[in-house]
Amino acid sequence: MPTGTGYHDELGEFFAQNANASPYNAYTDRPAMLALAGDVANADILDVGCGAGHYAAELLAGGARVTGIDASATLLRHAQSRAARAELRLHDLERPLDFAADASFDGVVCALVIHHVTNRRQLLAELRRVLRPAGWLVISTTHPTADWRYFGGSYYDQSWVDLPHGPGVLHFQRTTLEAFLGELLDAGFTLEKLVEPRPCADLREVDEAAYARLTERPSFLAARLRSGA
Repeated sequence: MPTGTGYHDELGEFFAQNANASPYNAYTDRPAMLALAGDVANADILDVGCGAGHYAAELLAGGARVTGIDASATLLRHAQSRAARAELRLHDLERPLDFAADASFDGVVCALVIHHVTNRRQLLAELRRVLRPAGWLVISTTHPTADWRYFGGSYYDQSWVDLPHGPGVLHFQRTTLEAFLGELLDAGFTLEKLVEPRPCADLREVDEAAYARLTERPSFLAARLRSGA
């Protein structure tokens, strides 16, 4: 992620705390992504845009060996305390994954980060390169219709937009379902499953209004793909 789009400093601190129990992160995207990853015991997994380490911690608990990368030193400090057994690296996702050899991971988790990346073609090619034959990728992004509802205009608009978030602004590119899947397929991945995550039932006990809202309106898209090798 370029410096201007990462969760740095005050925004990083806000995100790290918010992601602990956010209806969007803790109760919607994270459960869906972990379910798509499935059994990770003894797997070598790359957590791309690992943030504050919430996904890495769950993957470690499932028996995986985890390498986490993020452009934010702020978030990596939180990840270190939450997922100390993971190998964590400060890495700009606009750069090649030059620290990783070919076919060095069984799986990749890329949660809610791809829409922040400018050079997605390069990143997806690198993810396929570092995956072992028949390795898997689970990936999520903001739902195109959620962005359409919020920003308005044409559904097919793929412009870069700014979304107020806590003490800062998130900069990301709108997409369509066609474009999201098209980029993945063009990179050589094979689609296994596509989901529009609903909140898990536990959210109803914590925040009934958020549960009703997220059950009615999609927020994210998530997919599981194979490397195609």
